[in-house]
Formats: sequence, structure tokens, C-alpha cells
Amino acid sequence: MNFKHPFWLSVLSGLLFGLSWPETGGVTPFIFIAFVPLLLMEKGISESPDKRRSARVFGYAYLAFLIWNLIATWWVQNASFGAALLAFAFNTLFMALVFLAFHRVKRRFDGRLGFAILPAFWMAFEYLHLRWDLTWPWLTLGNVFASHARIVEWYEYTGVFGGALWIFVVNYLVFALVQKEIWLNRKRRNGCLFSLSGVVLLPLLSSLLIHPGILDWHKGGGVEVLVVQPNVDPYNEKFNGSFKEQVQKMLELAETQIDSNTACVAFPETALTENLWENNLEKTYSIEVLRIFQKRHPKLDILVGATSAYQYQPGETLSPTARKFIDASDYYDDYNTALLLSGKDSVQKYHKSKFVPGVERMPFPALLRPLEKLAINMGGTTGSLGDQPERGVLCSHLNALKIAPVICYESVYGEFVNGYVKNGANVIFIITNDGWWGDTPGHRQHLDYARLRAIETRRAVARSANTGTSCFIDKWGEVTQATPWWQAKAIKGTVYLNDELTFYVRHGDYLGRFAVIGAFVFLALALYRRLRNK
Repeated sequence: MNFKHPFWLSVLSGLLFGLSWPETGGVTPFIFIAFVPLLLMEKGISESPDKRRSARVFGYAYLAFLIWNLIATWWVQNASFGAALLAFAFNTLFMALVFLAFHRVKRRFDGRLGFAILPAFWMAFEYLHLRWDLTWPWLTLGNVFASHARIVEWYEYTGVFGGALWIFVVNYLVFALVQKEIWLNRKRRNGCLFSLSGVVLLPLLSSLLIHPGILDWHKGGGVEVLVVQPNVDPYNEKFNGSFKEQVQKMLELAETQIDSNTACVAFPETALTENLWENNLEKTYSIEVLRIFQKRHPKLDILVGATSAYQYQPGETLSPTARKFIDASDYYDDYNTALLLSGKDSVQKYHKSKFVPGVERMPFPALLRPLEKLAINMGGTTGSLGDQPERGVLCSHLNALKIAPVICYESVYGEFVNGYVKNGANVIFIITNDGWWGDTPGHRQHLDYARLRAIETRRAVARSANTGTSCFIDKWGEVTQATPWWQAKAIKGTVYLNDELTFYVRHGDYLGRFAVIGAFVFLALALYRRLRNK
């Protein structure tokens, strides 16, 4: 076998990507050489006389990225095999197209500048991929360090795009080292090794300097929070069983840990499956039962996930996702909702606004709205859910809690979570289901990504999962009291509040925006040079 053949280089790249990913192979350092075989493949094909260079580069790149997608996210098929095939095919396609664009544009540039095109194009792709209807953020490069969050404490300045830039610079230096003309030149080889050592070590040393000593670990006031993991089967019980029994089960679990110091109890996403109409929430069974529980613990706030709906009143402006009643002329919207019951005040609401494509919202509704009924049914409401334009902060009237109510999929989006913090949140509550994928890397990766949100915002996290892993995460990304899979449990801990804004919270994905600008500059220059040569 010729392991220098483009096929084997592509396979090697795919394996390195996949095995570096959290909770799959978990060999994180592999990410620092994962692009090297692909770059060698591209260089070899570019220097060949083959007229099908672009097609070959695209094909081999597709193979590498498909292997990565399969290894890192194979568990998606546990929820829907058809959706998994589409996710694998399209996400791989987007990645391969980015690499093809790098190959095509690089030919218009000479030397090292040509290799700067790949990080510009890739990071621009990731930035835009986080913001359109087919978004799939799971394999964003900077996420690879999520299970070793201690080494990326500097994400409070850069977010995950800083991790991507680090990965590309190291990969380029390794790629340069394996070039014969550099390796045989002692001066150039030593210079490259020195640069490589610095690029690898400086971010690691930065994390050590940023991470506090034990005396500064819990700066700021603390609040006691109770997190409940009810462990309800999302396929056979949650949306088909008795919603009354489920509420009672959650409250019984809470009672095992609650005391007079408990300030808030958190229940997971869609914990309330009763048909809750927001027009009259206080008179629903679920809210009445929670209010009775609250009277027994008058200092307690309750954060709970729910499926809810709102019926539009005559004259109200309809949202783009509004639905018409089958047997009436009125309209309504369905929501995936977080509710906060605080004191005797009305119920505060936040509507989930970052959706799983094809499950909670049909992509490109102007074109595909007629296909909305084909949305994948994963329990509860299907079709396009309603959202809200601003990241709502749910504020306690009993204590200092200002909660960012992050619902499930939203926790994978760094700049999106920043929106809650900018609006005043001093702590993050993540409520999620996580039971769709079984005991696979899926729910563990989801937890790992929450550690990055804690570091980026320097906010403590209380995480309530239906099943999977409920836990507490401090602002340094350290996980405590992680619950086992498929176990009903209540845990209690202190979350420390923080009102300071990190550099990343203030400026968001600025590296991604710079990459978009850089990508357009490279494209414009390439087009100019092509026209000039003609």
C-alpha cells in the first residue's frame, strides 16, 4: 500500500479529526496534525499535470470530512436515521466545498500567503454556519478542547474561534516541517521548530496564568440551587404518559434535597407536557401544583421547561410561525419554553430561539413552509416553533439570581449565549432533554460544550437534564456532582454569581467576522489576478 497516495492521506486525516473529538477518541492532540495529510494531498495533486485536479481534491476532501462526521456524530442516527444521513451528507459537503475553494484560490497566490486562505475560508464558513437555517455547530473546530477546558481558559478573550486559529497555525507549522526543503535546511528547520514550540506552549501557559489560585476560586456571592434529573423516557413516556404523574415525580425528587437555604430549583426542558396556554397559565394544573409546592417553600424560585402555546387575540400581529386552528379562524404559536415562578408575581417566560433544523423549525420557511408537516417528530410539538428576538433574562424577586435560561441546543452557540449575559444574566441555567441519543457520546459532548460557555462568559452553570448528565459547572469550566446516565436524581450546590463582562462577551465572534472579511479579500484578489492574467 502506498500511504502517500491521496486516498490514504485523506483517510488518515479523517481518522485524526474523528479520534481527536471529545468523547469519541478523545486524543485531543491529534487535532494539531489533522489537516497535515489533507494539505499534503492537496499539494501533491496541485503539482500534478492531471486536468481533474479540482475534482480529485474535492473527492478526497469529502472522504476525509465524511469520516470525521461519522466518527464524531454517529449517534445522531439514534434519534433519526434519515436526519443523520442528511446531516452527514450536507455537513461533509460544506466542509469539502470550503477545502475546494481554498485549493482553487490558492493557485492565484504564491508561498505562505496561499496557506492563509484555508483558515480564513474555514473560519468564515464556521461563522456563517452558526447563523443560517441549516446550522450545525457540533463540529466547530474550537469545540475540540471542550473535554479539556482547563487548557483554553483564554476563550474568555477569543471564544471557540481562537481555538480554530490555534489549530490552523500549529497544523501549518507541522506541514512546513515535513517539507523536504525545510527539513534538510538546518536553519529553517530550527526556526520552524522554535515557532512551533512557542505556538503550542504560549496558549497553555496563558491558561495557567488566567486560572486562579484557590483563594480566588469563588469570588462573589453564592446562591444555593437544586437541580432535578427526573429521567423520563422521551420516546415512550414523556409525551405519551400522564403529565400529572411526571410533575409529582419531579417534586418528590426535589423534596429529597430541598432545605430552607435553597433559593431555586431547576427542572429540565419540556418537564411540563400539559397543554399550557400562555393566555391563562396560572389556571393550568401544572402551574397550580408548582404554586402549592412553592407555598411550602416560600423563599423558593422554580425554573421549569415546558411546551406552551399562545393564542393570538384579534388585531395582534401574527408571527411568521403562527398557525391557524383547524376548526377556527384564530391563530396560535407553539413554543419550547422556560418558565420562572418567583414569589407571587406572574410567571416569567423565555421562548427557545435557536432550533434544531428539521425538528423544531423547517429551514428556509419562505420556500419550504408547505413541507412543515414532514418535520421529524421527536415528541411534543413538531413543525416550526415560535421564538423571540431578544435573549430574555429571568429575574428572581426573592434573591440576586438573574438567570440566563438556555434551552438545550442553544448552549452550543457562544455568541448567542453572550446575548443573555449582555442583558444582565449573572448565572446560566441550561435545561435540556438529552435522552434522544441514548447513552452515547452525544449527551456527553453536549455537556462538554457547556463548559466552554462557562469559560467564555465566566458564569457558573446549573445544568438540569431530563436524563444524561445534570451537574454544576463553575466559571472556570470545572464540573461537579455530575449525575449518571438513566438515573432519577436531585443534586444541590452553590452557584456563584458574577456581573462582570469578559472581553468575549463584549465583542463576540470578532475573529469570525475578521475571517469573513479576509475570505472576501482573498476572493476579490484572486478574481482580480485571474482577470488581469487574461
